[in-house]
Amino acid sequence: MFSLKQNCWFIKKVVIWRAVASIAWSVLLLPVTTAVFVLLSRFSLFHPIQWISECTSLLTASTTIFTLVVLCGVVLMIGFFNLEFYTLVPSIRCSRMSLLGTVLHPRQCVHSLVYCTMGMLVMWCASVTIGGRYSTLGTPCRQSESGEFVTCLNEYHLFLLLAGAFMGYSHSFLGVVQNMYYVSFQPIQQYKYPRFKGSLPAVVKGSVIQSLYSARNFAALYFFFGYVPKTWIASTLNLQIDSSLQPLDSLTGLLDFSLLYHLAISGTFLYLTWYLTVLLFRIYVTEAYSFPVQSTFTEDSEQCLPKVLTEKNTSVMKFLALQDLALLSQHSLSRRREVFSLSQPGGHPHNWNAISKECLSLLSELTQRLVAHQDAVASNGRVKSQSASSDIRSASSSSSGTEDILETPRLSVPLRTPGSVFKSSVGGAHSALTAPFTPDVDSPFSSPAIRRLVGQQDPHSPWFGTVQSPHVMRRGPKLWSASTESQANGSPLASPATIPSPPAANQKPSFLTQWMQNRREQLPEASSQALFADSQAHIWALQGLSHLVAASFSEDQFGVVQTTLPSILSCLVVLLEAVDRHFKLPHASSKPARTICSMGDSTYKTLRFALRAALKTAIYKITTTFGEHLNAVNISSEHRKRLQQFLEFKE
Repeated sequence: MFSLKQNCWFIKKVVIWRAVASIAWSVLLLPVTTAVFVLLSRFSLFHPIQWISECTSLLTASTTIFTLVVLCGVVLMIGFFNLEFYTLVPSIRCSRMSLLGTVLHPRQCVHSLVYCTMGMLVMWCASVTIGGRYSTLGTPCRQSESGEFVTCLNEYHLFLLLAGAFMGYSHSFLGVVQNMYYVSFQPIQQYKYPRFKGSLPAVVKGSVIQSLYSARNFAALYFFFGYVPKTWIASTLNLQIDSSLQPLDSLTGLLDFSLLYHLAISGTFLYLTWYLTVLLFRIYVTEAYSFPVQSTFTEDSEQCLPKVLTEKNTSVMKFLALQDLALLSQHSLSRRREVFSLSQPGGHPHNWNAISKECLSLLSELTQRLVAHQDAVASNGRVKSQSASSDIRSASSSSSGTEDILETPRLSVPLRTPGSVFKSSVGGAHSALTAPFTPDVDSPFSSPAIRRLVGQQDPHSPWFGTVQSPHVMRRGPKLWSASTESQANGSPLASPATIPSPPAANQKPSFLTQWMQNRREQLPEASSQALFADSQAHIWALQGLSHLVAASFSEDQFGVVQTTLPSILSCLVVLLEAVDRHFKLPHASSKPARTICSMGDSTYKTLRFALRAALKTAIYKITTTFGEHLNAVNISSEHRKRLQQFLEFKE
């Protein structure tokens, strides 16, 4: 109980305080962004002196101070959502139905409703700041019949409020589609200020472009359906509609340059405020943290690197520990010596055993995942390769002479998919940290592919109890949804045992059933991305392990690394062969289109390429350091031949 409380306090110290610091900086930046917005909203080219004086008086007015207070509340709410929903392993939807189920999930609907409200609040602050015809929702007008003054609906103010709700929903929707809550670690570490300064132009550009897109879409939507909310709000608030003014739900009403200009800069102000909060959160959470390798006091052992590496409940702490391992293995001689040191008393290499065991476990886990996927593909329409399982067995046999704790895990170990490798700190793959961007397998909209991805199968499914991949289509013999290239290339079709029997001739499927089946088609590239969704952890494990092994050639005084070198080399070679076989599958080697001007982080789409490069670099690092000494290592002949290619620089 004491260690659990201590660990919770440690997590709170590292993660929550970083989130609080990012929110504080977001609040401090509000006066700057608000001042820029005031200058742009009151811009006057022909009266510059009057423009400057009006802006100066407006910035010190009580209404501006009140709007800043409201905006601070919005920023606090955005920061809370960032802390609550962020994820380090992106949720990749392998079918259209899973994406639709995520968008229509009740949790996501509540999320969208909150963002619509916050968007209206920001637009209300913008309309009050702009002033003039946008200031209030009700405005006095004269009735044409009686000539009396009554309160009429100010459609310009309503237009901006509805635009804010639309932009809030767009932000929430794009958060699902573009994985906006996905937080990735930078391959090259930078200090906070240089990273913020370098990312600021892209954030401003993305805010402007997203604002223009949203303004265009909302103007078109208001043109067709603007009469409905206008009439309903006027009747609800007992406001009259001024018939003497041109309505905005008409072509002439929307072709107002001043209106479109204020809509665009207000939308830019909204998106910039939110995007800056997201950017600062990403910068602070992914900042490198230095863990002690070993501690003198027992109560501090939970904060040491070998202990944090085995963390199963908090993915961010595990990622930070793996990042620290990769950094210390390359840049810290004193900490590497602590890794190679022996315990006193006893003389056991506990630090190295714990670190190497966790790294090998991660890499073997990825190997098992790839082998299972390749076996499933082979059993559904391609010739099954017999070398995958034999490579795993040879890797295990080659490490039989090493310690038991460092044996490469067998295939009997339960496979863990990207959604379950690292669980969030709240607990579970469907916790608040990853919601609403983690597919809900209990949702009626979730496809069987997603249920198989998270390890859950339908007992009534014809594939229940068999090894099936979540990345393979189930529509007859066609393996991928993009084309029938397997037939064009002469590949054998799936065996009848693996294909569900078609419906009888007199049982024609209904239109709804056929439509649902079409929507469940998998996206072939997304299936490959899902396999490597958490590969940043494996990249750090490769870097840390390879650099430590290379450094041990001259720094390991006790030879603690040499006893585990056969299992490490076998694990790396087996993983390399599994990765090479995966890249021979259709669509696995196709590079995705680059996303431009979006706050959604798309680096996960190229993680498989980064992992393959890191894996080859790790093997080269070891082979170039040890050279011909590797001939004395007890590994299988197949692995020795593959390593010889690295020694001869033929890979």
